[in-house]
Amino acid sequence: MRRLVAPLVMAVGLSVLASACSSDQPATAPPGSPSAGTPSGSPTPDSTPTSSTPSIPPTPVGPVGPPTWTKILKQPVDGQHVVTQQRKYLVTRGSDEAGTTTVTDRASKRVVVKHVPPTGFVAQSPVVIDDRWALIEDIRDDGPSPQIRAVRYDLSTGKGVDLSTQRGLPPISEPEIGAADGTFAYSSTDAKRRSCLVVAELATLKSRTVICVADPGYVADPVVSGDSVTFSEITSPQTTRRCKRLLTAPLAGGVAKPVAAAKNCIQWSGASLRGATVWSEVGASDPDQYQSTGYIRETPTGPARSLGPIVTDTIVPCGNWIHWEVRTITEGAERFQLLRWQPGTPRPQRLYATPPDAAITPPTCQNNNLIIEVAHLGTGPKYTEALQVTTT
Repeated sequence: MRRLVAPLVMAVGLSVLASACSSDQPATAPPGSPSAGTPSGSPTPDSTPTSSTPSIPPTPVGPVGPPTWTKILKQPVDGQHVVTQQRKYLVTRGSDEAGTTTVTDRASKRVVVKHVPPTGFVAQSPVVIDDRWALIEDIRDDGPSPQIRAVRYDLSTGKGVDLSTQRGLPPISEPEIGAADGTFAYSSTDAKRRSCLVVAELATLKSRTVICVADPGYVADPVVSGDSVTFSEITSPQTTRRCKRLLTAPLAGGVAKPVAAAKNCIQWSGASLRGATVWSEVGASDPDQYQSTGYIRETPTGPARSLGPIVTDTIVPCGNWIHWEVRTITEGAERFQLLRWQPGTPRPQRLYATPPDAAITPPTCQNNNLIIEVAHLGTGPKYTEALQVTTT
């Protein structure tokens, strides 16, 4: 296990459970969190985004008007934070150090699961959930024996079972999990010490191995859309020959194919949908790893178009769209925007912009609903609100 990810915390206590990376890979800080564990060698989020590549400017949402955002939960910044909202269940996480996770029946308001990580463990995002099951992952990265623990809960009874006891399901060896509703993807180490990408179904625990990479190489950063899984392959890590590239594979089965890069070996993460891909690139030695350069390719063999700077590790597919965040500085004021794009759309659409003195978490998706949490951090009352919009 090469890296473990703990929750990052905003300066005022907003828990942001975002994946980071190994010591030889680019790392990210959550949007708007100047004290949230900025990695060594990375600038603070006060740096102004720059790009030497012309980018595609976004447009307002089309003629049907902007979609309607629905408020899920409003809480103090040190209160409960929404992990996801499913058709039947609301999943929240507390601001306590371990990240106590609660699954609540939306109709009856009854708490179905209250997951408290064991001593020394910290809860990890995302929570994979469908109409009956929920998978919650904990990590422990201190001491000589880092560990990953995943529990699958039966939401009809509230009982949980450690996934390591389930025969036939390869063990989870890296903390990052990509999920779309009841399908999830993760890294596992096989008997030959190869790092393998596994796609599994939450309800049945049936799985298949997509690809394996010989040690010391590994696979990471899986992102699952409605029809594809996109992931990173890292070879020759911690050497001058280090190479990080993206591949994508259909969920229905088939061979993983590389996503052609604008600059070789510095791809970070991406998402594929209906043959199109949005991805980002940032070098391991880049002085600003909080931001990366985003690209669009509408077909596997089509030309790449630059999106300009985007916030690293915020590319999320949902419904028929791929979403990401950008950060701007205007007259010293920091603002964030949520953009989206789908194949056939000439340029990205602006879906959301933060008000002054606010920050947003990276978006998540559940059942074609996009979810963000906005932290209001100005001189007035400080609070967070979780918002949801349907994106079909």
